[in-house]
Amino acid sequence: MKYLSQIWLIAKRECRILRKNTIYGFCMVVFPLLALVFFTSLMGEGLPQDMPVGVVDLDNTSTTRGIIRRLDAFQSSQVVAHYPSVAEARKAVQENEIYAFLYIPKGTTDDLLSSRQPKISYYYNMASVMSGTLLMKDLKTISTLGSAAVGQATMRAKGYTQSQIQTFLQPIRIDLHQIANPWTNYNMYLSTVFVPGVMMLFMFLISAYSLGMELKFDRGKEWLQKADNNIVVALSGKFLPQALVFLVLIFFYEFYIYDILHFPHVGGWWRIVLLALLEVFASIGFGIFAFGLMPSLRMSMSICSLWAVLSFSLAGSAFPVMGMDTPIQALTWLFPLRHYYMLYQITVFNGYPFIDAWFHLVGLVAFILMPWFVISKIKNAMLTYVYIP
Repeated sequence: MKYLSQIWLIAKRECRILRKNTIYGFCMVVFPLLALVFFTSLMGEGLPQDMPVGVVDLDNTSTTRGIIRRLDAFQSSQVVAHYPSVAEARKAVQENEIYAFLYIPKGTTDDLLSSRQPKISYYYNMASVMSGTLLMKDLKTISTLGSAAVGQATMRAKGYTQSQIQTFLQPIRIDLHQIANPWTNYNMYLSTVFVPGVMMLFMFLISAYSLGMELKFDRGKEWLQKADNNIVVALSGKFLPQALVFLVLIFFYEFYIYDILHFPHVGGWWRIVLLALLEVFASIGFGIFAFGLMPSLRMSMSICSLWAVLSFSLAGSAFPVMGMDTPIQALTWLFPLRHYYMLYQITVFNGYPFIDAWFHLVGLVAFILMPWFVISKIKNAMLTYVYIP
């Protein structure tokens, strides 16, 4: 009971600090909510639609105009301009007026009808990976369909049946079944790692910042006295209000994406709640560890910022970890976001049991326990260190 009463007194003290300093309100509530709204609304349609595409049609026949109309009918592409030459179309791509263009040389229709295999070229800008990849797929598809349409008409004129034509034009038919996300909704793929990553960033920073402020304003001795110099009790009371605020924020985020936006969650709610608890306590644990490693407000927050930013690249959502160099693959184990992302993918998104991702579960638990390695150093810093700006 003594320890519980001390934790309660320190928690009330921390609540007063949170209320007085507006930085906490912005970093713990306002900015994470803005990130939530920004990322989920940025990709609210699932995939980019009606991206601008240009056409250089030097043949200008009914056949080539039909190819252009079919390209314009695709969900991702919208033909916004016709150019008289490749040079002008390329300039438009460089000036970011269009993302790609289709080049149809003169004589294309005659070559198609004569079975002389004309060359249709397409150019796309890969400065943006997502738009470049999607438009490349549309342009490749429309190039294939253009020749298939002429071949179909020619074979029909020669008396082939529809089954024979279909077998000749498409000898292998792909039966595609996309697991868990059949809509290919990028919002469901990316927001579920970007938003938790941003929230982890603020949890890292606030954890290190709150300890650094105790040192900066020489409140460390008074803080420890309330816990009878028991650093475990002092840390528990100090981070209890922060953990509760972040848990409410994470639960709201999960309610928003799963219940309102209807993101798939095959694993069920209990796994989502468990993952939220692991995320919050692992992030706070890393922030405490960073401060204990370097008991300096500036240095500990710099470590947290660096670790959080690198997490986005090494989580494996934008670029698969298995495609990275071996030393980089080993480094990914040092980032909480990587373990969170894998647990989410395996247990929530695909619905497999936790035993299939036990090593990532152990990884997050390890981050929760990391403060134990530096608690004596934190106590010593609060009692003896002098703050140096």
